[in-house]
Amino acid sequence: MSAIGLASSNPYTDDADVVADEARHAQDLGYATLWRSGDLPMVAAAVRATTTIPVATGIISVSRVPAADVIALHADLEPGRFVVGIGGAHGPRPLQTISGYLDELDAAGIRAGVLAALGPNMLALARERAGGAYPYLVTPEYVAQARNQLGADRTLAVLQMVIPLTDRDDARRAASGPLEFLAWKPGGYRRNLLRQGFTETDIDQVSDRLLDGITAWGEPQRIAERVAEYHAAGADQVVLRIVGADDIAVWRAKLAATLID
Repeated sequence: MSAIGLASSNPYTDDADVVADEARHAQDLGYATLWRSGDLPMVAAAVRATTTIPVATGIISVSRVPAADVIALHADLEPGRFVVGIGGAHGPRPLQTISGYLDELDAAGIRAGVLAALGPNMLALARERAGGAYPYLVTPEYVAQARNQLGADRTLAVLQMVIPLTDRDDARRAASGPLEFLAWKPGGYRRNLLRQGFTETDIDQVSDRLLDGITAWGEPQRIAERVAEYHAAGADQVVLRIVGADDIAVWRAKLAATLID
């Protein structure tokens, strides 16, 4: 994967026109990949509205979307345009659930592009059974460790919260919304933040340490420097999740001008 991807700002919409407009804009601006949620009809809308940009899922929940549906859509779309990213296994045996889903994809000749991998066991599965990993809410230090575990021949695409605000308190407020789920849905992401050395207080209060550790905020050049840290640590692609901006489309363009050669 190339260096800069874009996460959809409308991941859960069912409006195909909105999806198509965003996909065309991402392609025109030169983003390497557009990352959408696992809503398969909207993935199809994004692919069909564009000509070259790959559309990746970050992620398809294996507990909600049957593998047969993914296989059918993959067969229906232009080869190379639909990058299958999976995760979201719930229950007592998530690794086995993911493995079973991968078995179904493998049987259809589809190799998963990435797994939503955070912990060492899921990273190992991503190395062995998929094209790579797609972590979120991670530091450059984590990325270096993940790269070491994945090896040089696997993709490491990192979802990065990008906040184009210059005031720290404004940036914290913007980050707090996307991080609310850590309080009411404790699980892998919270555990992984604790593994990275953040405290419960850091997480619950969105401390300066957490804000600086897992986001890129400030002026475009400061954001570019932060993104460069993730690339230097081993990320093949940094995927921009733009939050806190009054006009997302304007900031897609500004960040593309700053970050994409």
